[in-house]
Amino acid sequence: MGARLSAPAIAAQRATSSAVHIEVVQETGSTNADLMARAMAGALPALLIAEHQTAGRGRAGRSWLAAPGDALTFSLAWRFSGGAQRLAGLPLAVGVAVAEALARLDVPVQLKWPNDVLKDDGKLAGMLIETQSTAGATLAVIGIGLNLLVPAALEQQIGRAVAAAPWLARMDRNTLMAALLDALVEALSAFELHGFAPFAARWNQYHAWAGQPVRIVDHGATLQQGVAAGVDDSGRLLLDTADGRVAISAGDVSLRLDVR
Repeated sequence: MGARLSAPAIAAQRATSSAVHIEVVQETGSTNADLMARAMAGALPALLIAEHQTAGRGRAGRSWLAAPGDALTFSLAWRFSGGAQRLAGLPLAVGVAVAEALARLDVPVQLKWPNDVLKDDGKLAGMLIETQSTAGATLAVIGIGLNLLVPAALEQQIGRAVAAAPWLARMDRNTLMAALLDALVEALSAFELHGFAPFAARWNQYHAWAGQPVRIVDHGATLQQGVAAGVDDSGRLLLDTADGRVAISAGDVSLRLDVR
């Protein structure tokens, strides 16, 4: 499992002094659910890390499966001014932050629209962002699962291509968590001021399926197909179709390579 995660150790290894409340628990159902339940009344920003999640979730209600110690599973609560409509593109900005942090640790990754981090064509990390609006502000809880090791039995249970990062698994996990936290704080601070536009070119540098034929799928039905041409300043996927270029907004739709 490596070094035990520790809030003081993570705080001590951060490169910046911006205040974030950090908590580590051995086990919980969902760090996202925990933070969403209490963050409005607690100190923000707040980071909650679990050694093991029993009810971790991804997009569209999918379960996030990982053995204790084989992944980093955490959520970061952040309060943004204004309404939820200002958060268009936030999942992609978070993806950029994670990708750039991993690249600095010599782990090359790519990004799949709208919110997956890929390594060697398998899913290395995913995120789930949930929001709650109050007067003049929106609370965003950003849940991230990052695979470190994926035993063969677990990959079979998951039932789709996943990736591991053995290099990161050998690191002190507190050092890794501190690097990810610093990258996320920097990205969220910039997003609060400028939105997604400054991240668009950075996201496109990591675009996994640039120039490849893809399909937009909703519950098994193909809604649109074309060639992936990157994202625009709002985080919409640009698709070159037989009828011209269209922009696809993120929702519960899925992106698939068109291998027919």
